[in-house]
Amino acid sequence: MVKQLPYHTIREIFSRFEAGEAEPKGELDHVNAYTLVVAVALSAQATDAGVNKATKELFKIADTPEKMLTLGEEGVIDHIKTIGLYRNKAKNVIKLSRILVEEYGGEVPNSRAALESLPGVGRKTANVVLNMWWGHPSQAVDTHIFRVGNRTGICPGKDVVAVERAIEDNIPVDFQRHAHHWLILHGRYICKARKPNCGVCPINDLCQFEDKKE
Repeated sequence: MVKQLPYHTIREIFSRFEAGEAEPKGELDHVNAYTLVVAVALSAQATDAGVNKATKELFKIADTPEKMLTLGEEGVIDHIKTIGLYRNKAKNVIKLSRILVEEYGGEVPNSRAALESLPGVGRKTANVVLNMWWGHPSQAVDTHIFRVGNRTGICPGKDVVAVERAIEDNIPVDFQRHAHHWLILHGRYICKARKPNCGVCPINDLCQFEDKKE
């Protein structure tokens, strides 16, 4: 495992990310907190583009938990069957919608513990929702962030929780709000798993990755 980069290097890295895109956005389409929860839950082992395609028509007719319950599990399946694990995901969407209606008055709770209690919603999903909807500086560590964090030395860790903690502990507070989006986008489009585009990387000179490709 590479060593944790020093503070001044991390500050420079995120200054460059910010200069490139000051307000990075998540790429999952949603219209409110509820549709964001559903979209993120559906995105497990699926691409954002695939989820957006599947939810485009779904969210037009079911943008609240009440409407989703009216649609029913089979109705959800009809919309999301192009997504992996769609049957189990449809079941979870209906279950979490029922819980939201019965226990939270149809509103999405804004605490991590409450979000994680919903079927199909894990720590990563909860962190995405807290960050994207409520602006909380929570860090949703996915495969891109785990790779970038360990490859560069920005936030190394042996598992996702360790990487999440490394982000919280080492990235300056003024960059925490958008940290996970900058890292995801960097991993998705530049620091790719098999063929990282090191030649166009804005932090090439600061990164600890030994096998750099020009």
